[in-house]
Amino acid sequence: MQLDDLTTDLLDATIRRALRHGGDFAEVFVEDRRSLGLSLEDRRVERAAGGREAGFGVRLTSGERTYYSYSDDISEADLGSAADTVSAALRDGAGAARVVNLGALHAPPATAAIAVAPASVATDVKAALLRSADEAARSAGDAVSQVMAGYLEARQRVLIANSLGELVRDDRTRLRFTVSVVARRDGVIQTGYESLGKSLGFEILDEAVVQSMARGAAAKAVTMLDARPAPTGPMPVVMGNGFGGTLFHEACGHGLEADGIAKGSSIYQDKMGDVVASDIVNAYDDGTIAGEWGSAAVDDEGAPTHNTVVIEGGRLRGFLYDGLRAREKGVAQTGNGRRQSFRFVPIPRMTTTCIAPGTASADEIIAATERGFYAKTLAGGQVEPASGNFVFGVAEGYLIEHGRITSPLRGATLVGNGIDVLRSIDMIGDDFEVKSGICGKDGQSVPVGTGQATLRIAAMTVGGTG
Repeated sequence: MQLDDLTTDLLDATIRRALRHGGDFAEVFVEDRRSLGLSLEDRRVERAAGGREAGFGVRLTSGERTYYSYSDDISEADLGSAADTVSAALRDGAGAARVVNLGALHAPPATAAIAVAPASVATDVKAALLRSADEAARSAGDAVSQVMAGYLEARQRVLIANSLGELVRDDRTRLRFTVSVVARRDGVIQTGYESLGKSLGFEILDEAVVQSMARGAAAKAVTMLDARPAPTGPMPVVMGNGFGGTLFHEACGHGLEADGIAKGSSIYQDKMGDVVASDIVNAYDDGTIAGEWGSAAVDDEGAPTHNTVVIEGGRLRGFLYDGLRAREKGVAQTGNGRRQSFRFVPIPRMTTTCIAPGTASADEIIAATERGFYAKTLAGGQVEPASGNFVFGVAEGYLIEHGRITSPLRGATLVGNGIDVLRSIDMIGDDFEVKSGICGKDGQSVPVGTGQATLRIAAMTVGGTG
């Protein structure tokens, strides 16, 4: 049976079957995903992944308890079996919630129109772009020793029905291109990375775009070969736009997800309305931005995505909710219930998380910094949500001297606390940019974006080797 073959009567019967022994909410999530992944390494293009995957999950909740069963066979028999499985787990439950008859199918428009469906483009054309990126990166010189490039396309169709009577369909297309370059010289190894991810079609890619990305990644790697050891100690830190937003996403954003609040494992617990940032900081999570990598018309529970303000004028104003946590708190869903696939239950997740731009130019921020550290691109890091403490590596960093960017620096880490850093932001630029990434949490990975302009943190600890 295909997703399009599912009838309202069958979905309704599955929901009622799941609730027959008790529970307060039941849901059927159906997914049909077609994807293609190509990768280039050592100048060879290989098919990394691809094909079609379809399946469904039946979810039953009772208070804070969740029961879930899934199958990759969309059939009436398997839907019934999954409903029986979750229902049997709740034989000692209270009376079942009232089930609302499913309403008319709601299929909201995508956040942006797809001009060129990726599946309509020949695989050879996509492979040629990978080779073009490889050639462009290697043109940076003999120091470039390795180039890795990746292409990923996916079309995900979902159908969501629940005991509240909601019946929602969504059709999502995503495309991503990445380039990673390794440069070596005299025993020193450095890397550079660029990515482009959108909820758009093949129209976002051409030879000029991928060559520009590849040259940018190679330039980072080669430049950092001449880097000197980073200094150590507290100093002003200027965060680059785009990729710099990773710090807010990791060090602050996860603490704003409602499951962490409910468990008491977030530094933002009981701080609603409190000052948690400088008064020039406004931050939000927005799943509605047209064509962005983390955007969708609805989340994986069928709730419309939103622009959710989390910090306004430095004060904490909101959290990011899925349906379960929203019902517990008696608040509206924010469209942040997300899951990796039909094999997983939805949990609160960010979409595109941003610090709103300011009015200063990036040049003005640098010029106003007598001496400091410019973190243009961050690497991986570790965060403790309960305390907000973090350590992040810097993939590309530079010294700021007398209001100018000077020497490249290597081996730098940024050490701090999420709220302390937010409170120390004293300048925000106007060069807002969104970058794409993959976020992992509780064993699930989902596409997310980070948006940020260049900004300055008045004082922050830089760990280095110099």
